[in-house]
Amino acid sequence: MGLDIKVALVGNPNTGKSTLFNRLTGLNQKIGNFPGITVDKKTGFTKLSDGKDAEIIDLPGTYSLYPKSKDESIVFQVLADQGNSSHPDVIVLVTDASNLKRNMLLYSQVADLGIPMILALNMIDLAAKGGIEIDVDKLAAKLGIQVVSISARNNIGIDKLKQAVTNTNKIATQFQEVDVNFLAPEAINAIKQHINTDNDYYALQVLHQHEHLTFFTEKDQVEIEEIEQSHQFESAKIQAAETIARYKHLSTVLSDVVTDQGTAKKFSFSDRLDAILTHKVWGFAIFLLILFVIFNAIFAWSSYPMEWIEGTFGWITSMGHEHLPAGMLTDLVLDGVVAGLGGIFVFIPQIAILFAFISILEDTGYMSRVTFMMDKIMSKVGLNGKSVVPMIGGLACAVPSIMAARNIENWKDRMITIMVTPLISCSARLPVYILLISIIIPAKTIWGIISLQGLALMVMYLVSFVAAVVVAWVMKLIIKTKEKSYFIMELPIYRMPRWKNVLFTMYEKSKTFVLEAGKVIIAISIILWVLASFGPGNRFDNIDQKYSAALADTTKNTDHIKTLVATEKLENSYVGILGHFIEPAIRPLGYDWKIGIGLITSFAAREAFVGTMATIYSVDGGDEDSVTIRQRMEASVNSKTGLPVYTFATGISLMLFYAFAMQCMSTVAIVYRETKGWKWPVIQLAYMTAMAYVAALIAYQLLK
Repeated sequence: MGLDIKVALVGNPNTGKSTLFNRLTGLNQKIGNFPGITVDKKTGFTKLSDGKDAEIIDLPGTYSLYPKSKDESIVFQVLADQGNSSHPDVIVLVTDASNLKRNMLLYSQVADLGIPMILALNMIDLAAKGGIEIDVDKLAAKLGIQVVSISARNNIGIDKLKQAVTNTNKIATQFQEVDVNFLAPEAINAIKQHINTDNDYYALQVLHQHEHLTFFTEKDQVEIEEIEQSHQFESAKIQAAETIARYKHLSTVLSDVVTDQGTAKKFSFSDRLDAILTHKVWGFAIFLLILFVIFNAIFAWSSYPMEWIEGTFGWITSMGHEHLPAGMLTDLVLDGVVAGLGGIFVFIPQIAILFAFISILEDTGYMSRVTFMMDKIMSKVGLNGKSVVPMIGGLACAVPSIMAARNIENWKDRMITIMVTPLISCSARLPVYILLISIIIPAKTIWGIISLQGLALMVMYLVSFVAAVVVAWVMKLIIKTKEKSYFIMELPIYRMPRWKNVLFTMYEKSKTFVLEAGKVIIAISIILWVLASFGPGNRFDNIDQKYSAALADTTKNTDHIKTLVATEKLENSYVGILGHFIEPAIRPLGYDWKIGIGLITSFAAREAFVGTMATIYSVDGGDEDSVTIRQRMEASVNSKTGLPVYTFATGISLMLFYAFAMQCMSTVAIVYRETKGWKWPVIQLAYMTAMAYVAALIAYQLLK
């Protein structure tokens, strides 16, 4: 696509910038990341009114050019560096028309960088309903730029905005907002000469945040630091002085432009609702009720589509085996690739439902209230108010929950949330817990109503929450960052959710998971299939010869014999040999080589442990016949000690191992996707495995 112009959308959080981006680009957009930085880069394309193509870049939301997070530091980095691939020809500064003065602080800073600009007054319809009137022509004359009234939600003024982009001059026309030279004249002039610029404000910003700017060489950084020190440049004091000067200037600009006749009306509805929804008692009660609804919906609503997806992929596999020529390629495609695809697509209903709810809660303005309420509690253990949703979602599945952590602006808080969310017991652990609890806990009740097995299951979920909180607190002390954790939360007005946006969010998040995490999942599925389907030397041939006569005998139960063949081949496959190899390491936990194979194969998905046990114990009918699995496992005896394998000590040890271990390649893949590298997934895998091993070891040694 031959691009004619690059347009950057800049604005405060909650100004509808992302809605405008979606309105301009539709489905013609993609998510990448800014070079060398783990921050999402949203770009899309649109046709302007003169038929030209424009690339639209949605920069992270920020309240000012002074960054308080890695995401916010991107904004100045892109605007300052003309060599940056995202550096725009035109900036569209998106503001909330109902809160113009606060939004205009960012405008005045960006305007002074000298890049051609347009001011978009978004949510103009809501401002008018609230009694706010803005004289657009007078504001445009005072600023020296085009000002366009729009409502991105309702598709009002979008064509006018496109026309304004077409009309924008390549030379910036905006008037200088504040002459910042008086703040530090000597330091500013020294920087101007050093970096060869005539823009005072650009020079001042370089003094403030050169360490964030990757386009400067190490030598440049040292020289800029020397200029700072030699002129005793005090960044914090100068930032404060600049902000005061800008607000004074903005008061004169907006004095006869904005008239607000709706303050009393605005207070009445929003504040009454907030008095209930952010109440110290009722606020939490309502939030817990909403979580209960979401949690139930994720389980209840996703069960049928997930069963349908599993059934569809099962049908494809069985039909393939029935009609395709038998052989290695067919097995690889059906048992490796198709099985891997099934493992990806089965998560889509949960991802779509969770993000639909998150989108609705954000759109209505309720999510801001939740994060505001929870921040005080969560910050004590190194988390953030916005960590609540990912952690609760982790009860269903860690994959969409880790994706939901994108809403956390602070890098440290987001990383801690991503690192501890997989500790929350997800639905994949449920089959493992239920199987093991049914073996080691008697089916008795206390006082005739409280089930011992149900109590044990609840304890496993409580253990996971406590573990997540403790690990978060430890990581708060370990992870160091210069970035301070500020909690600035604007409480937007309440409004109806945009159903089109909700559907788009469901589609976009599902697509991202399938395309990004899917690559890793399929690769690991194929590797696991190869390891389980082949063995060294002629071991498999010997097994076939051993059972050939029995299989040829039609009077015998050939299905059972086939299962015995499969079991013996599994033991002699590379993954079986690996099970025997790791047995010395897992024996102190009370496990034998068979459990070892279960631990290895369930890395693909925790619930695969049940299927692996079914195959190993030669159960007819596979893992659907859970009673038979249970009976076989209960009767299982350790060949070396002659004692039962699944004792109370072993069962508790195994459940604790699954509670803490990262036995889920989907989660590893999504953490890799979200952190843009292997460093954090490897650390997560290592600490969770170590934690699982130590907890399982202590439990077994104490209880045996």
